[in-house]
Amino acid sequence: VQLQASGGGLVQSGESLRLSCAATGFTAKYYAMGWFRQAPGKPREAVSCINNGDDVTYYADSVKGRFTITRDNDKNMVYLQMNNLKPEDTALYICSTVNFIRVPKTNCRQGWDDYRGQGTQVTVSS
Repeated sequence: VQLQASGGGLVQSGESLRLSCAATGFTAKYYAMGWFRQAPGKPREAVSCINNGDDVTYYADSVKGRFTITRDNDKNMVYLQMNNLKPEDTALYICSTVNFIRVPKTNCRQGWDDYRGQGTQVTVSS
């Protein structure tokens, strides 16, 4: 099982990046998938997730309106389009299977048994 994230890089504030996550060793369409980010000195944050089957999505308040998560089940891929990037978006972005939560409000979490990759670094300069 492997989740290979790519597409990170160094960009200026206001620019865009598209992250890709390639899943191998399992069929991603049967799993809710998500992106988390880890910045130095900060707790890991759920950025965005997409449920399996109905493609219901979750976005952290800090990225709503700027980020879009999609999945291509035929290619076993998950994507995160990030527009209007800000310096506070700087972090290591990690692709993962997730627990997709609907009640009491939409959210997603990593469980101890979720698959997760090594991540791709996103750095946004001001």
